Amino acid sequence: TAIGAVSPPGGDMSEPVSQATMRIVKVFWALDSSLAYARHFPAINWLTSYSLYIDTLRPWYTEQFGETYMLNREKAMHILQEESELQEIVRLVGQDALSPADRERGVVCASAGNHAQGVAYACAHLGVRGTIYLPSNTPRQKRDRIRVIGGDWVEQVIVDGTFDRANALAQESARATGRVYVHPYDDPVTIAGQGTIGVELLEQMPADTAAILVPVGGGGLLAGVATWVKHMRPEVKVIGVEPEGAASMRAALDAGRPVDLDSVDPFVDGTAVGRAGALAFEAARRYVDEVLVISEGAVCTEMLELYQSDGVITEPAGALASAAIHERLSTPEQRLELLGSTDGALIALVSGGNNDLTRYAEVMERSLRHEGLRHYFLVTFPQQPGALRMFLEEVLGPNDDIVHFEYTKKNNRESGPALVGIDIQDKADIEGLRSRMKASPLHVEELLADSEFFRLVI
Repeated sequence: TAIGAVSPPGGDMSEPVSQATMRIVKVFWALDSSLAYARHFPAINWLTSYSLYIDTLRPWYTEQFGETYMLNREKAMHILQEESELQEIVRLVGQDALSPADRERGVVCASAGNHAQGVAYACAHLGVRGTIYLPSNTPRQKRDRIRVIGGDWVEQVIVDGTFDRANALAQESARATGRVYVHPYDDPVTIAGQGTIGVELLEQMPADTAAILVPVGGGGLLAGVATWVKHMRPEVKVIGVEPEGAASMRAALDAGRPVDLDSVDPFVDGTAVGRAGALAFEAARRYVDEVLVISEGAVCTEMLELYQSDGVITEPAGALASAAIHERLSTPEQRLELLGSTDGALIALVSGGNNDLTRYAEVMERSLRHEGLRHYFLVTFPQQPGALRMFLEEVLGPNDDIVHFEYTKKNNRESGPALVGIDIQDKADIEGLRSRMKASPLHVEELLADSEFFRLVI
């Protein structure tokens, strides 16, 4: 419901805004004035921890595109993503986030790992007990970081299932025990805290910035950044980016309201949310120009590219925004279609570096398949001498490489299938490989990545 116009500091807004947006903007006003206050008093400099812990924006040049992009890297995830860490800042403007009784009972949250590190930091710093519910696919590195940051003040509860199940159990625990539930993305204070990245971006980014790309899980970060940026620099495009396997905000915008996804791919764990937040959706619907959906394979390719070319280690969610630049904004035609112009810098928010090195085998696998450089086949070999040699000499090309071969000889059969994985040097080489397979006497079946059998055996 429209409640009137709001004019934030340094900006102008003549259109009515929703109650949800009004609440977010009011919190931003508090944060903005509190930050200015805190910077003048060294004794409370820790309060500015919400405001960024990021690197100064750095130009990121690529020979492929010849354009300037900016990578914005968060160096710590406790950037005021949680209500408890806000309490000292909010007290500066006359509001208490946690009462003494709340602090005594403690707090509860659910997280895929990043929000949890913020809550753990706040609990340890403020002396508040916290219980954090984590889905079972949360990388060990994130769990270890939560343990180090939170110390004895924080208990981890590992939930067998997705983030949404962990979130439901956390809220149930908060209701049963009377503890404060610290929402990871759908609270005005949380949204404003995450959105302080936007405050710092406007201080650092080039004057000709065309767009800011933001990764999206439940939508809090996107809502916060978009709310601030659109009030202060309305001409700058704000674009959300989601993985194909968890595109909850895209689904919400298409449906006109938050909806539950039928399933969630947990690979991009930092954004694996099955339903966009209600407040985040309202802000996104008003301020976000577009939400793009990027394949998990493209994310993996970007993770490797960031590491190899720029020395940046990201988790999958951290590579979403810059992956979207490569996939959807790499040509003048694409930029013109999406942004209405071919000029201006692009900002990609790299939102997390909590990546477990043991995942890189899967990252490489997904990337190669996405790039069309790795393919899998079921090859039925006759059980006779020379069959494999014929395959190697007559079917494989000079630059093809077998990376997977699984075969079990069946004594009572004349032939047997083998699972064969082949890397090719150029994605165009696959047509020649398929032609040679078709011309050979062997029965060959290519495994498609979206088939159930592929997911079973790979």
